[in-house]
Amino acid sequence: MWRQATRRSAQIRGRLLSTSAPAACAGAAVPGPCIVHKRGTDILHDPWFNKVLALFFFSPDLAVPARAPASRGLRFRSGTQDTAFPMTERDRLGLRGLLPPRVMSFEQQYNRFSECASLCAEFGREITHCRFANVGDARVRACCVAVNSYRSLEHNTRGEPETIVALAKWRILNRLHDRNETLYYRVLIDNIKDFAPIIYTPTVGLVCENYSGLFRRPRGMYFSAKDKGEMMSMIYNWPAEKVDMIVVTDGSRILGLGDLGVQGIGIPIGKLDVYVAAAGINPQKVLPIMLDVGTNNAKLLEDKLYLGLRQPRLEGEEYLSVVDEFMEAVHARWPKAVVQFEDFQMKWAFETLQRYRNRFCMFNDDVQGTAGVALAGLLGAVRAQGRPLTDFTKQKIVVVGAGSAGIGVLSMAKQAMLRMPGINRSGEGHNQFWVLDKDGLITKARKGLDPAVARFARGFGPDEVQDLHEGASLVEVVKKVKPHVLLGLSGVGGIFNEEVLKAMKESDSPRPAIFAMSNPTTKAECTPEDVFKYVGENAVFASGSPFSNVTLGNGRKGYANQANNMYLFPGIGLGALLSGARHISDGMLQAAAECLASYITDDEIRKGILFPSISSIRHITARVGAAVVRAAVDEDLAEGRCDVDARDLKSMTESDTVDYVARKMWYPIYSPLVNDK
Repeated sequence: MWRQATRRSAQIRGRLLSTSAPAACAGAAVPGPCIVHKRGTDILHDPWFNKVLALFFFSPDLAVPARAPASRGLRFRSGTQDTAFPMTERDRLGLRGLLPPRVMSFEQQYNRFSECASLCAEFGREITHCRFANVGDARVRACCVAVNSYRSLEHNTRGEPETIVALAKWRILNRLHDRNETLYYRVLIDNIKDFAPIIYTPTVGLVCENYSGLFRRPRGMYFSAKDKGEMMSMIYNWPAEKVDMIVVTDGSRILGLGDLGVQGIGIPIGKLDVYVAAAGINPQKVLPIMLDVGTNNAKLLEDKLYLGLRQPRLEGEEYLSVVDEFMEAVHARWPKAVVQFEDFQMKWAFETLQRYRNRFCMFNDDVQGTAGVALAGLLGAVRAQGRPLTDFTKQKIVVVGAGSAGIGVLSMAKQAMLRMPGINRSGEGHNQFWVLDKDGLITKARKGLDPAVARFARGFGPDEVQDLHEGASLVEVVKKVKPHVLLGLSGVGGIFNEEVLKAMKESDSPRPAIFAMSNPTTKAECTPEDVFKYVGENAVFASGSPFSNVTLGNGRKGYANQANNMYLFPGIGLGALLSGARHISDGMLQAAAECLASYITDDEIRKGILFPSISSIRHITARVGAAVVRAAVDEDLAEGRCDVDARDLKSMTESDTVDYVARKMWYPIYSPLVNDK
């Protein structure tokens, strides 16, 4: 079955890759007119309708600019503007005379942003002469760069701290986003491999940590505890008539960084940028949302620049009543919108998932999306070991981290095992997992276990490893279990140290797999260099944040696979949306994970490649989305969307479904603007 799926995926992938991006996307060939309700400067100030590319040369205030002394702040130095408004459009919209006379095409603007012009070298020479104020613990050095020379930043900032360079890149992209959304998303789509680490993990973590200082213009909506009783009317303050995709967070567990309160809004913004770039969701129909119920982060509460509520987090029924009211408000205005919950602390991640998953079309990416990506990697690891996929049930897996992501991975992996032939469907007596938290190995001897964790606790039966006790250390567990897979979702950087990795070398597998899944990079459990050094060159490695490949003996590559949620959540959301699913089932999530796993060929697997290149993300998303659509149809959850009803979806073949999903993906192109008057 899996080999057939892999062959089918290769055929579909070939067809998708042979299709140019615009041609594969609805509306790209001949853009229809867009009716606008604005004229003159109002058009120029709206990033959605604006067709001007402003090129500024500046010394960016890279970290927390509001805290820098004004006399030392870095300023815009000069600028030029290139406009794509044709003369006839200027006349229609009252723009003649408000813009320079030259007209550039969309492609010319795109190339102008991307290319490194001669100005790069001129301003690059100034880099060593610029200095900025100290911010936090790092000395921030200013870089004189041009917005149209993004890539020159890497050359001009060699030797600078990575965090500073990453924030500088984020600021460059953010300025383009503020001015011209169409061009921003085109740049993002065509350069997703380079820019994904900037708009998403790991840089998004830095952005959230410094969000109050970086804040320039609002994005999304903020529902706070002070808005109780007003949310049903507040939801109509959002100007878009239609919203397809919502990402919401309460900021309580941002990546591995903990409680960042209202500053966590950076996560929904980044996730929705990925939805646009990877899944082709129309950016006019997305909505990032922050549920501000307070923060327990004392540092933020004392911070004069903090923009959120200055109060401890709501708990219990008070908390749930806020989330309940928010969900009812969203459903009242946009009943077909897909809602993705993101970065909620464990207790609320599971509580809200169980509370809403059968009432609304929603899912939790930390619990379910991370689990799907991890499952795809785990199945790939079985193939890399040269074993049939049915042997997944025999894998010994040590999981470090019993939070929402860790338990989500365990739950989905358990479901996948129970679907394998020869396994008791009840799951009784079958536990291939050893789970550790900050207190060590979790066994049934531990008191007060969360029910979600208790089902994976080790017992006292004949299948247990001798002399492994409650609270046993990670090194002790690895040495005695000799696992095939070591999977980290702990949020503790470097926890897979030299001693742990050397113990993994004695694994019962000829190709032990190490997954360092925690984000951002600073929280990764280990690096690929350490894995290939201490475990051996035959090891398989994957991480949540991007690392570079490692050069091994004889010039071979040690692949630093990125087990990124980007591979899955865009397809889950897109598939749920296009199928018109009433809710998102475990079967739909399982189909997404299995589709991703089948995308990699046997040759790639033998090399240690578990995940495809991010540069193919649109093609991957089309296939994953189609798998979700078909699963929704099979489970009778699909109601259809717009002119495609449930019967139409049911009549589609697998390739028809992939083509249908690809056609529905939005692609950025300037549309002719026509004023409604």
